[in-house]
Amino acid sequence: MAANCEKQVSDLFAAWTRLDLEGIMSYFAEDAVWDNVPMKPAKGKTAIREMTAGFLKDATAFSAKILRTVHEGNVIFNERVDSITMKNGKKADIPVAGMFELDNNGKIKVWRDYFDLNTFAKQTA
Repeated sequence: MAANCEKQVSDLFAAWTRLDLEGIMSYFAEDAVWDNVPMKPAKGKTAIREMTAGFLKDATAFSAKILRTVHEGNVIFNERVDSITMKNGKKADIPVAGMFELDNNGKIKVWRDYFDLNTFAKQTA
């Protein structure tokens, strides 16, 4: 079992807050999957890097307010509100339910987020 799973997820979001692509990528296993459920999953670190870079290029700020966390073994579930400020000045607050599965080295193997894409689109259009 990986140690400090909750800290790993917290540190991942800290890297997102800094809009730090290399920092974000350091939390993923090579064969990780990032599944933003209303979108196509990114499979493997290269695809995750491309998806992340796509998000970062349009953002000027990001934060995640964690409302609840449940931790069992190497799995973290959280309920949170992601806030994103876009380069066009518009801000979106998106309720998200997330699941993270870490490997025994503390790297993310699976990150699955459930959210309403229209909630984001309506706020940033």
